[in-house]
Amino acid sequence: MRVAHLTASTMFGGPERQMLGLAEHLPRHWQTYFLSFPEGGRCQAFLQAVEARGFPGIRLATDSPRIRSTLRELTNHLASIQADALLCHGYKSNLLGRIAARRIGIPAIAVSRGWTGENRKVRFYESLDRRHLRWMDHVVAVSKGQAEKVRCCGVSPNRLSIIRNSARLDAFQNLDLVKLNYLRQMFPVQAEGRPIVMAAGRLSPEKGFSSLVEAATMLPEANFILFGDGVERTKLEQKILMYGLKHRFVLAGFTDQLDRLMPCADLFVLPSYTEGLPNVALEASAAGVAVVATNVGGTPEVVIDGLSGLLVPPGSPWHLAQAIGYLLEHDELRQQMGRAGRERVHVEFTFTAQADAYQSLLIRLTGRQAVHAN
Repeated sequence: MRVAHLTASTMFGGPERQMLGLAEHLPRHWQTYFLSFPEGGRCQAFLQAVEARGFPGIRLATDSPRIRSTLRELTNHLASIQADALLCHGYKSNLLGRIAARRIGIPAIAVSRGWTGENRKVRFYESLDRRHLRWMDHVVAVSKGQAEKVRCCGVSPNRLSIIRNSARLDAFQNLDLVKLNYLRQMFPVQAEGRPIVMAAGRLSPEKGFSSLVEAATMLPEANFILFGDGVERTKLEQKILMYGLKHRFVLAGFTDQLDRLMPCADLFVLPSYTEGLPNVALEASAAGVAVVATNVGGTPEVVIDGLSGLLVPPGSPWHLAQAIGYLLEHDELRQQMGRAGRERVHVEFTFTAQADAYQSLLIRLTGRQAVHAN
């Protein structure tokens, strides 16, 4: 079986980790290829990671708005690698991937992780994607919550599967004191002894980080650190200054060291307004860190309220602050939740289970199991 992934990758983030994790856990005689739209050269971070793991990575030479040229190139690549199935990630991949896959007679499967509504342009393309999903050969939703949204788009149940995101349990080690000191040194004022509340993600409106900044004003004894970059950075910086939080709320930018930094946090927070199945919440749980998150999308499938963390309503800084403060005041409960979250990930969110589910689906959709002869 030859499986191709098509994405418009602009960084090596959560979705990209999911794609690579799946590839590494499929049977050895299966072959996986990764194709990415160029995205102005930003696809290189992901394709370099792909090649470092021993998989073929293909950067398309053309991109929208040159639709015809892009479709021709994509179709030629899929034919040349003799792909048996195409997994499409994101609205551009869905729209163009379906046409290219049809041209060579292979199924196109959309992997639906959720819609961000990040800006007017993205909202327009996401609305096209919602209308288009019903024409895909199959749709994989990453959570029950996302599956319900997909069903509302007109996708029939017999062309919809739920295959949840997974966490790299072995990627998260015990507390690294060097990394803990590194985190503490990011704060202008001595941070030793003060709890560290961590968040991470794209700095865009739907992630709700503005609510986290407001919640921080109600928690004067805690330090906050947010990893990630995006269009909201300037607004968040201004809000941090306006509330006088610059000494204890750090915007740390993007990092590729999150695996080693997460276990150093006392608490992880996810204040999103919308989610499919949040990778960062899975990874925080895998790191043994309790999570405070908003009760949206597939998040309740990851964070079990009262067991591995606390869930609060979206858009409410007061509820967010109350939950964070409560867990910071109850060390034993917080640590117990961290252990419970890690155990849940170990049992329910493994890449082995994810790969088994994809293997069954792809065999059913293609009727093929063996890899092509060289």
